[in-house]
This record gives sequence, structure tokens and C-alpha cells, in this order.
Amino acid sequence: MMTQMDYKYSLLGSTVEDYHKRPLLLQVDNTPMNVFAVLQVKRELPKRWNSVGCKIRLYGFLFGLAITFFIMASYVLTGDKKGLVLTPSPYHFSSLVSPGPFAFNLSSAKDYAHIKLVVKSITSKVEFGSSRQIPDLKALVKSDPHMFSVVPHQFLPGVRNPCWYEEYTGNVTSDPYSTNLYGRYSRRFRTVFQHLRNTFRDHLTHRSRRLYRMRCLPYFYIIGQPKCGTTDLYDRLRLHPDVRFTTFKEPHWWTRKRFGIIRLSEGFHDRYPVEDYLDLFDQAAYQIQGNLTANTKGSLSHPNIIIGEASASTMWDNNAWVYFYDNTTEGEPPFLIQDFIHALQPDARFIVMLRDPVERLYSDYLYFGIANKSAEDFHEKVSESLQLFEGCLTEYTMRSCVYNTTVNNAMPVRLQVGVYIVYLIDWLTVFSREQFLILRLEDHASNRKYTMHKVFDFLSLGPLTKEIESEITRSPASNTRRPADKNLGPMLPITKEILHDFYSPFNQKLAKVLRNDSFLWEK
Repeated sequence: MMTQMDYKYSLLGSTVEDYHKRPLLLQVDNTPMNVFAVLQVKRELPKRWNSVGCKIRLYGFLFGLAITFFIMASYVLTGDKKGLVLTPSPYHFSSLVSPGPFAFNLSSAKDYAHIKLVVKSITSKVEFGSSRQIPDLKALVKSDPHMFSVVPHQFLPGVRNPCWYEEYTGNVTSDPYSTNLYGRYSRRFRTVFQHLRNTFRDHLTHRSRRLYRMRCLPYFYIIGQPKCGTTDLYDRLRLHPDVRFTTFKEPHWWTRKRFGIIRLSEGFHDRYPVEDYLDLFDQAAYQIQGNLTANTKGSLSHPNIIIGEASASTMWDNNAWVYFYDNTTEGEPPFLIQDFIHALQPDARFIVMLRDPVERLYSDYLYFGIANKSAEDFHEKVSESLQLFEGCLTEYTMRSCVYNTTVNNAMPVRLQVGVYIVYLIDWLTVFSREQFLILRLEDHASNRKYTMHKVFDFLSLGPLTKEIESEITRSPASNTRRPADKNLGPMLPITKEILHDFYSPFNQKLAKVLRNDSFLWEK
């Protein structure tokens, strides 16, 4: 007869150093096996070992392996791979989850009543307490000294965009982009860098027998949210003659690449240095700078051009914090993305596009789901995610659970992305309200001309000709739902009702902060 003493469950990983470098396979102790945990079984041999006990243990071990293989295989076949490799949690994972996911019987009044009680339990714990403690500059610099050594404290005068001249000490005949990790991992980026490589020497300027290159950060950021129309806004705004963007959309540097994350399920890659990120602005910097081959003074030919950066993860994704920051407070990240951006660019501007969070979640599910998508499957994933979130709230604050890396990666749908107000409040602790333009996708879809004019005014862009304005406002919408996903139809009415109840307190606070009841999304 086997006892609990025969096995040990532990985090896979040998050293603290490994913990900070790569994701660990999470294990739980004294909890039922579930699809979110990959367990390593370590045997401890009893003092007396007989052949019968050996066979029993061997068969039990093989049975456990078979069950684990079946769970992994089912997740791979359904495309739901993110549950297989989990990030470490600052909490004990066993206290966060119910005893495993289960399929809801949609015709069962009992199941419906249960998930309604789960939502009621969650909303009863929603509270917006005092503002978080803002980290001081010394702590930020200590966490990433290289970044702060590259970006200066002041930018060039007479230029709208934050730019500066950086001394170039490399060999002018060598490839300045040979080590850029964006170029290494993508063919599309390599093509862009080939063009930049060919014109690089022409844009070096000479001063006091030294060579300098222009560097720039973005004037404004489109920071979120995913599936809220950010791609459409990006595609229209890039048509403005005074606006430039990075060489491609969604660099995700602040939230992922600077930590070495390409896809979290793949573990960590090399961390992208800030120089790799700055390279993405070179094409726009060249246009601000102009052709300086015959201009030794280094004057700027297009000082009114502004650069934008559009990554829909910037507003909300702080999932990497648990790997790199030790000094946590009640399981909350000590540093957020906006702390670093503010330290470098206190005058930056931000555009946020929001959407009814209920519809956003369904669109997110349809876009990122790979196989076996259906309204019923969406309902089950929503129910499972709500239970995980409620499990976290039994021991920790609402804000801690929103930023909990393990819970976020365990939830089969990204429920947390739609709690917009939690993220916005944290952004407003370091930036002023005037630095944000917050739009609704519903308004943009019904009147693109109106929303684009709001964007132009916010960015202080000059008037346009009727032809250019028509091109910007009348072009077809970008990144709309795929035909196959449209054929799946809307979500189930009960799913919509449940999600509406869940997001309601967050929307109420959002509408109050923004002084605009349209953010209640009450039809």
C-alpha cells in the first residue's frame, strides 16, 4: 500500500538562479492532479522493499505517466498549449484553484446557479483601495542600469519627438544591425534592416572628429487593449504625413522582449537590449534628421514629425515581473511598465482604445483559439476562468489577483485584460489624465472621422487636405473578424449575462473616473 510519504512534489528547478532565468514547471502538494500542473514524481524507497510492493508502485507510476500524457496530448490537439508550462507564482498555487476544471452542463440549473454564485462572490470582493506606492528612481535604475545609461535625461530642443545624438564608436564598414534580436528571429524584420543597413553611413554626422547617429523614442504610444481596434487605428494614423511608426507594429519590447519573452510557453530567450528597440525607430529618425551627407551642422529637416509605437500589451501585461523582481509586496509587482516609461519620458502621450469587455473577451477567444471553437466551449472556459479568479480572491486582494502571473496563465481565456480600470488607475499614479486619450471602439466603428479628429487634436497634428483626410477615414476597417469565426455566431446568452455581471463593477468605476457613462456599456 502506497502512502503520501512515498512521493514528494516540488518545483522543478535546482537553483535560485535558474528560477530567474527560465519558466519552471509548477507542482502542487497534497492537491488533486489537474491540467494546470505538470508534476515530477520523486520516489523515496522504503527501508524494506519486496517484489509485490515494487510491482504495485511501478504500475501506479506508469498509470500516472499515462494520465499525464493523455492530458498533455489533449491540450496540444485542442490548441490549448499555454496550460502545459506555467510560470512560478508568488503564492501557493494549491490555494488558488478549485479541484480541477470541469465541463458545465448548460441545461443544468445547478451549474448555472453555481457560476452565478462564483460571480457574486467575486464582485463582493471588488474594491479600489489607496494608490500603490510608486517606486523611486534609484530602485528603477538599479533594476535596469543599462537602459538608463543609454537614454539621456534631456532630448534635442526644437524637435517635437524625443530624439538625441548618440556617439557611434563602431566600425562604419560593419553591419550595425547584425546583433539585433528582432532581425534574428524574423525574416520580415531582416528585410527592413537590410534597407536601413544600406543607408546607415549616409546618416552619420561628424562633430569634433567624432561620429554621431540620431536616436529616438516614440512621442506617443498606442497601449491597448487587444481586440479593441488598435490595428485599425494604427493603419489609419500611419497615413498622416507627419506621423511615423516603428518599422513594424507590436514590438512588445516594454512588456516582453526586454525580458527575453517571445512566447511565454517557449521559456526565455536572450533579453533584447534597449538598443535593439531603438533600432526600430531608425527609419523615422532618418526622416526627422534628413540627409546629412553634405550638412556638417546636423540641422533637422523634418522637426515636426512625431513617432508612434503600437503594442496592445503595454497597458496591461506585467506577467514577467514574478521572474525578475524579488521585493514584492503582498504578491504585487514592485515595478510596472509605466514606471520605466515615465522615468525616461515623463511627457509621453498615450492612446487607449477600449471596447465592451464582454465582447472583447469573445473576440479574443475567437482570434487566439486554434481548434474546437464554439459558443459552448467559450462558456466552459469562461466558467473555469472565473473559478480560478475567485480562488485567488479568497486569500489575496483584487489587484494582486489581476497581476498574478500564475492565475493569468492558467485561465483559458484572458479574463483579466477586460478589467480596464485596474490598469488605468495604476497608469494615472505616474502620468496625468491629460496625457491620455481614451476612446471606445464602438464610437470609432460608427464615426471614424470623429475619432480620428480627436486623435489629431490630441497629438497636435496640423490640418489635412480633403484627399488625405478622406483616405484616412474612409478606408475599410483593419483586422476584422475572420469569416470562419463569424460563422460560429454570438456567445450564449447566459455567458453574456455572467460576464456582464462580472465586469459591471469595474465598468462602473471606469465610467466614474472618466466621467463618461458610455463606458458602462449599458445598452
